[in-house]
Amino acid sequence: MLTILAAGSVFFPGLFLLSKQCLKSIPALRWSEGDAVIVSARLVSSVQAVMASSAGYIIASSCEDIIEDQHWLTCTYIMFAVPYFVYDIYAMFMCYWYKLRVKGHEEASAAPQHMSSALISYLRREFLMVLHHVVMVTVCFPVSVFWRQGKGDYFQGVMFMAELSTPSVCLGKILIQYKQQHTLLHKVNGALMLITFFICRVLLFPYLYYVYGRYASIPFHMVPLRVPWHCNLGAALLMAPQLYWFSLICRGALRLFTGTSRSQRPRPSTSAAAAAAAKDRQTDGNTLPQPSNGYSARSTEPELATH
Repeated sequence: MLTILAAGSVFFPGLFLLSKQCLKSIPALRWSEGDAVIVSARLVSSVQAVMASSAGYIIASSCEDIIEDQHWLTCTYIMFAVPYFVYDIYAMFMCYWYKLRVKGHEEASAAPQHMSSALISYLRREFLMVLHHVVMVTVCFPVSVFWRQGKGDYFQGVMFMAELSTPSVCLGKILIQYKQQHTLLHKVNGALMLITFFICRVLLFPYLYYVYGRYASIPFHMVPLRVPWHCNLGAALLMAPQLYWFSLICRGALRLFTGTSRSQRPRPSTSAAAAAAAKDRQTDGNTLPQPSNGYSARSTEPELATH
């Protein structure tokens, strides 16, 4: 177990550092530190999503008995992926930090106290995503590895496949970060993100309840009344943020496909732009960048990810 945890602890941060270094040093790219950090974080999230989805498909397709059948990859990948959620909290903060600096809210040579205030602001703004990652490590990990006692690998595999929506989420974040909302790629990716998130995350628990109902010969509407209360509680707690994030995706997609995005609005006059810039300088530190996780209730574009 410790060997697998150690492997994950090396793989995800190592991939992040390798990607960042390549983006900064390859002559054809020569990206800035901030750009390299942001794109590398999205790349690592996408790689983890592909690995989790692949593992989930292998596990689910190999289990004929959805309760009793076991697959060695289930607990192995859970232990391998746990360090990812710890690393991703750090990676999201670094994305947030460089967005602050790019937007002029922090000096390039920021003092430690500025980093501290940015950390507090990050935790306040990204509370839901950070809480999600903490729960994955402190609750879902021990429940999945120890409490299940080897039962329900099929369900675990299906939940792994929820990560299928993550690559489109990450690509959407990158396109928005670099103001590519007007491109066809952004629109196609937005539609793909909407569909995959709905299928892989919103319909996830209804599907699991349906499958268990068929297995136990229970009508679908009776399944919540027959399964243990803690299963219903866990499903509800995991489902709630998915519904919230999906509502944000829908709002962003509506703006995107009805042509009401910020990128399509008329440009302000020079004098208005100057006045706005002056106001920004006066209120430096009060205006925050888009959330590093991409889920924003105030966003005018469908920034929608995580883990």
